[in-house]
Amino acid sequence: MGAVRGGVPDGGSVASWHATRRAGRGLEHGASACGGRPPGARPLPAFSHKAELRLAAHLEDGDRLSADGEARLRSFIEDALQIAEDKGVEDLVAFATSAVRDASNGEEILERIRTETDVDIHALSGPDEARLTFLAVRRWFGWSSGRLLVIDIGGGSLEVAAGIDEDPDVAISLPLGAGRLTRDWLTADPAPADEVRKLRRHVRAEIARHVGEVARYGAPDFAVATSKTFKQLARIGGAAPSSDGPYQRRVLQHAGLTGWADKLARMPASERADLPGVSERRVPQLPAGAIVADAAMDLFGISELEVCPWALREGVILRRLDMITG
Repeated sequence: MGAVRGGVPDGGSVASWHATRRAGRGLEHGASACGGRPPGARPLPAFSHKAELRLAAHLEDGDRLSADGEARLRSFIEDALQIAEDKGVEDLVAFATSAVRDASNGEEILERIRTETDVDIHALSGPDEARLTFLAVRRWFGWSSGRLLVIDIGGGSLEVAAGIDEDPDVAISLPLGAGRLTRDWLTADPAPADEVRKLRRHVRAEIARHVGEVARYGAPDFAVATSKTFKQLARIGGAAPSSDGPYQRRVLQHAGLTGWADKLARMPASERADLPGVSERRVPQLPAGAIVADAAMDLFGISELEVCPWALREGVILRRLDMITG
């Protein structure tokens, strides 16, 4: 009989660890009774553990992760290892994203953690993040969705991928994450109007440089958004709440988003916190996230994005399951 496979600690602002059951006979009996994964079956989460690390807030001297940030990361990994042992995980997959990847001492920290915990944490490149997120979206929506354009706004970076297959034709990562932009460009809340204008110009210039790389492969048949930022913007715009479940269709309309991007930049944090679907920890970075989302939809010519419940973590797990099952 198979067992739980796939644990994922994530080095971003929120670290998470997922144990994923391979769908199959005996699923309801838990890890020790989980059967093999039939071809095409979806991975089902058996357990999830999350901790808010806010590693980006622990950068010092511009781009070095502080000793406290390293300690928080190591503590989470130790917790995840204990949980993995308790849940009977056989195959652990650990990865870090932009918060660790972009830190000047990120590799030093990962090497120390490898030595002390025997966990090999791989810092994904930005394009690899885009490719794995694209894989997850392709598996969720299927081949009938045609040529996909996938956009993901993280805390540290913006990923864009497009293509007709499971591997995208183009995968781009830009340093336009909502958390990063908030930290580097906005000095107050709400931010002064001139700072918002400068940020808007910067975001649009960065994205515009890469539009041609995506457009050269043709217009998408289906445009998709992933990430908490897009989910919250869609909810603010009237999409169904998360309590309605993952199979509820949720869309973000560009016509409505443009107005919200302006409103959110002027709103104080206390008012943004009262908006539907906005989590407390994402209140500060929501204006920057809306500016990026608005610019991406405008420059890529997208009138509507459908929100996908699967993203990077699911892409990592799916790729690993593909390797296991051959």
